[in-house]
Amino acid sequence: MQNHMDQPRPDQGGAQAGSFSVQWDHRLITTRDALAPGNDILSSLLPTDKGPSRMIACLDQGLVEAHPELPAQVELWADANAHLVRLMGKVATLPGGEDAKNDFNVFNETARLIDAHGICRKSFVLVAGGGAFLDAVGYAASSAHRGVRVIRMPSTTLSQGDAGVGVKNGINAFGKKNFLGSFSPPWAVVNDTNLLSSLSDRDWRSGLSEAVKVALLKDAAFFDELRRLAARTRTRDLDAMEGIVERSAHLHMKHIIEGGDAFERFTARPLDFGHWSAHKLEQMSGFDLKHGEAVAIGLLIDLTYAAMIGRLDESVLKSTRCCLLDMGFTLQHEALGNHEVLLEGLREFREHLGGQLTITLVEEIGKPLDVHEIDLNVMRRAIDDVRSVGLNESSRVG
Repeated sequence: MQNHMDQPRPDQGGAQAGSFSVQWDHRLITTRDALAPGNDILSSLLPTDKGPSRMIACLDQGLVEAHPELPAQVELWADANAHLVRLMGKVATLPGGEDAKNDFNVFNETARLIDAHGICRKSFVLVAGGGAFLDAVGYAASSAHRGVRVIRMPSTTLSQGDAGVGVKNGINAFGKKNFLGSFSPPWAVVNDTNLLSSLSDRDWRSGLSEAVKVALLKDAAFFDELRRLAARTRTRDLDAMEGIVERSAHLHMKHIIEGGDAFERFTARPLDFGHWSAHKLEQMSGFDLKHGEAVAIGLLIDLTYAAMIGRLDESVLKSTRCCLLDMGFTLQHEALGNHEVLLEGLREFREHLGGQLTITLVEEIGKPLDVHEIDLNVMRRAIDDVRSVGLNESSRVG
């Protein structure tokens, strides 16, 4: 930890000012069958010098329905590593999906388990599930004792490639996405790509829009790779998806570590490219739209706007639309017809960010652009364009 304090002059009274910084470690491991005998990934993350650490395990109900053997596997893993970990109580299975974030039920039950089993700041919460589930459980863990160690095992393409890799936790409140939350880096993130095979087609696809997003922001070669692999992802090619998720996770994590603003104290949030409208579309749809589906539409809205104001060549917009369509995304929703409610997302995004409005666009692939003013008339046209092109594409496919 680094710190610095200025000593007050006599004429300053008791006023003092100082600064300090804290170093965080951020670990990301990709594997298959993380809980299998002989795979020591999880056990290698546990301290070895102070006896077994207490742990509770919280699993996403949807994940357990797809992998009913998972609770028993967690228990067997803990038994095999009893010198390192002491699993407290039964493995908890809690509701997942966006519903996990729409009230305090998952938060409260996680906090209750932490209290009931004497979990302290040197103990662990093992959480496996989708991004929303990780957010809710992580928020409870970061609040209890002001921070309990969390090992995340993301189980969806979205959470393995983006949400599960980040340092944010939270739940929705007052009709707003992620209104309550915290910044708290996990002890580690373990991406077990075998968990992806049981996803529904929508959940399988959903994380791809975040990969497209981060490629547009940071990596033209990755964008070209996504275009090349798009059709293979539609046929549920696990090898193709594994490579995409791993690269997406790497780019998201690199931004957090090297971007200089892991806790988003500054005005720009590049990784939220396309998200001001995506979050609002999710809300407007009653969360019928999955996050990744809304992000796909949100990317096109902001790319269309950038092209309309002359900051982006239309070829990038067309390439992105083709890539998302080849991946199987439906790039329209009836909520696009309600401009004024959707545009409220700009105000809500600014409030969530704090300070002046900052929307990240791209000028070309790998070259982001921050803008602080939005021409609402042009944005309405951009929304209309995305809606009309999406409707035409849906009619053609139908």
